[in-house]
Amino acid sequence: MADKPTLTTSAGAPVPSNENSLTAGTRGPVLMQDYQLLEKLAHQNRERIPERTVHAKGWGLQGTFTVTKDITKYTCAKMFSEVGKETEVLSRWSTVAGEAGAADAERDVRGFSLKFYTEEGNWDMVGNNTPVFFVRDAYKFPDFIHTQKRHPRTNLRSPEAMFDFWAAQPESVHQVTILMSDRGIPKNPMHMNGYGSHTFSMWNAAGERFWVKFHFKTQQGHEFYTNAEAEKLIGKTRESYQEDLYNAVEKGEYPKWTLYIQVMPEEDALKTPYNPFDLTKVWPHGDYPLIEVGVLEMNKNPDNYFQMVENAAFSPSNIVPGISFSPDKMLQARVFSYADAHRYRLGTHYEALPANAAKAAKVNHYHKDGAMRFFTNDFGNPDAYYEPNQYEGPVADAGAQEPPLRIDGDMDRYGNPQEMDDFTQPRALYEMFTDEQKQRLYTNYAQAMGPCSKGVKERWFAVLEKVHPDYAAGVRKACEELDSDVNAVPITSETATDAEEVNTAPDTVKAHAE
Repeated sequence: MADKPTLTTSAGAPVPSNENSLTAGTRGPVLMQDYQLLEKLAHQNRERIPERTVHAKGWGLQGTFTVTKDITKYTCAKMFSEVGKETEVLSRWSTVAGEAGAADAERDVRGFSLKFYTEEGNWDMVGNNTPVFFVRDAYKFPDFIHTQKRHPRTNLRSPEAMFDFWAAQPESVHQVTILMSDRGIPKNPMHMNGYGSHTFSMWNAAGERFWVKFHFKTQQGHEFYTNAEAEKLIGKTRESYQEDLYNAVEKGEYPKWTLYIQVMPEEDALKTPYNPFDLTKVWPHGDYPLIEVGVLEMNKNPDNYFQMVENAAFSPSNIVPGISFSPDKMLQARVFSYADAHRYRLGTHYEALPANAAKAAKVNHYHKDGAMRFFTNDFGNPDAYYEPNQYEGPVADAGAQEPPLRIDGDMDRYGNPQEMDDFTQPRALYEMFTDEQKQRLYTNYAQAMGPCSKGVKERWFAVLEKVHPDYAAGVRKACEELDSDVNAVPITSETATDAEEVNTAPDTVKAHAE
């Protein structure tokens, strides 16, 4: 048997015992000079970092992205430069509202985040498993998240707060319809799509800009749990997603997704009947069809979950030449807020941690000192700690400059225009559902809205009425039946069809038929 390595202190000195404290006699007391005991206790007190304000419960894998189609006419990003090119990827999927100890199979939106370690630096695609979101302006995001967290007095989740907020924000009905549908509890991350959700931009070598949407379409097919099935599963395990992902990869059953993009010429943004930068809207696939780009394969369980998943810091601010932002109000705010959250949660130099460190590009910057300065960043020349300097320090690369972004308009705090249509797209989604899917939608609503006051229910029914009278009537009836303790026959997913697999939808709603 080979000799085992020597246990040492964090300073490298050998440890004589890792079992017994230093004491005065066999019965103690413990001596204050037992620095290794104090070190172990002090480190344990600091082993948990602040959990994420949202998306606290997550699961992650490592893998690769391979380009299968040429899209160089849309982007000069080097990771897409040739068919067959591979890029390392780190993924993290998550629930939005629950804390770190929440059950995996809860009804919630799922985060779908990817970090591509490209040769030009890291590109982060920080999305969800839905193509839209609850609000279109980040000014309302903190309020929205307050409704998803615990009530300050009861310390319980509050359906009253959720539906009260949504009823006052009719733009949310599109996302809430998805949340209350079959898609609200995916079986696991392998059986759901991922979306960049926002409108992003790309530009090519000629400096032409295009607006784009990113779609990662699961190759495993869409599967989900009903409320009853999820409740039964949670009674057995709260870690079903982690178990499914880990075990699948260990068995060599690597999950895959196909990346597609929708592409809109820059000038088209002025012509669409909807705001293409509105996060509560989708782009009709009949107007902007899906274009295949490549395949994402997640094929490795991290050797250390904390190091590679808990320490992972995804941010929309991480872009590379050829990929950039858009006037999307939510995206503009996220560019700041995500990186700022990571600095609070992980520390000043969070991007130097192994999960976040660029792999191919040499990192040179002038961010100095502060907490977590555990690395050398003086480029081999400690005199070059400011810029400009005469000491051959790093300088900007004008070739990475993106084309000018056209903007126009007077500065103001613009509300939602009266002509803003928040109901046509959720109506199209609702009309795609089969009768069985609609019945589950109604039942899911009733169970979610059960604790809500009559006033909040009526306000939400009024929003649904604007989407479709049958939608409002169905949810109202289900709520009344639940209030009267009239139990419907349980519906399971075994006999259900998935709206995301409907291929006969008209072009105007094909965005919901993936």
